[in-house]
Amino acid sequence: MLIEPTHESLCIQRQCELLGISRSSYYYHPRPESAQNLELMRLIDAQFMKTPFYGVRRMHQYLLGRDYIVNIKRIRRLYRLMGLEAVYPKPRFNPGGTDHKVYPYLLKNYKVTAPNQVWSSDITYIPMPRGFLYLVAVIDWFSRYVLAWKLSNSLDAAFCIEALKCALDRYGSPIIFNTDQGVQFTSKNYIDVLDAQNIRISMDGRGRAFDNIFIERLWRSVKYEYVYLNAPETGHELHSGLEWYFDFFNNERRHQSLVNKTPSEVYIKMS
Repeated sequence: MLIEPTHESLCIQRQCELLGISRSSYYYHPRPESAQNLELMRLIDAQFMKTPFYGVRRMHQYLLGRDYIVNIKRIRRLYRLMGLEAVYPKPRFNPGGTDHKVYPYLLKNYKVTAPNQVWSSDITYIPMPRGFLYLVAVIDWFSRYVLAWKLSNSLDAAFCIEALKCALDRYGSPIIFNTDQGVQFTSKNYIDVLDAQNIRISMDGRGRAFDNIFIERLWRSVKYEYVYLNAPETGHELHSGLEWYFDFFNNERRHQSLVNKTPSEVYIKMS
C-alpha cells in the first residue's frame, strides 16, 4: 500500500535539503540517559579536552574528587558511549573480534608541504542541555582548512561517509587520508570510497590520538570557542552555530602556525 507523505514529513525533507544534510543525521533526539549521566558526560568531555591521557580509572578518581559518587563501570560505559579513548602507549596486538584490515600510520617523518597532500577525519561528542550529538569533520593537514562536516545522533558510519564524499566532491582527492581505527572509518563502505579514488589510507595507532593532532586541536577550538560558550539548545541551533563557527575558523581565525594567516588564505593560495 502506498502511503502519502504527511505535511510534517515534507517540511522535514525540505529543511534537510536546504541545509544540505541527510534527514537521519540532522534531527536531534534526546538520548535516553539520566540527568546525572548527562551531567557526568559534560564534565568528562570538558576534562578530557584538557587531559586526553585520562583513562577510565583516572577520570573516575577525578569525578570522585568532585564529590560525584559513581562506580567505575558507569564511567567505562560513558567513555564507550562518547567514543573516548585515552592517549597512552598500548601493546601492539590485534584484539579478538577485529575483522578489519589494519592500515599502517604513514605520516611519521612525512613532510607535508602543500594542501591536498594529507586530509584527516575524526568524530567528537557534542554535549547538549538534554542529550548529545556527534560531529565529524574532514580537514586539510597543511592549511588546517575544514573541508566538510556533518552532525549525527548516532555513531554509525553513514554521516562519516557523507562528510568524506562532500569533501571529495568539492575539493578533489588527497594523496593520503588519515583517521583513527574507529569502526566508522574501518567499515567496508568507508574504505571503498577511498579506494575508488586511489587514496592511500593511513590510520593512527590505537590509543594514539596525537597521531591525528591537527583535528584534535580543531575539537578543542570548536568546544572552547563555540560549544561551551553558547550551549545550543537544539540540533537546528547547533547546526546553525557550527555553520557560523567553521566559516569563522576557515576565513577569519588566524593561526600562529600558519604565520598568522587564515586556513582559507593558505589553502586557496597554494592549491
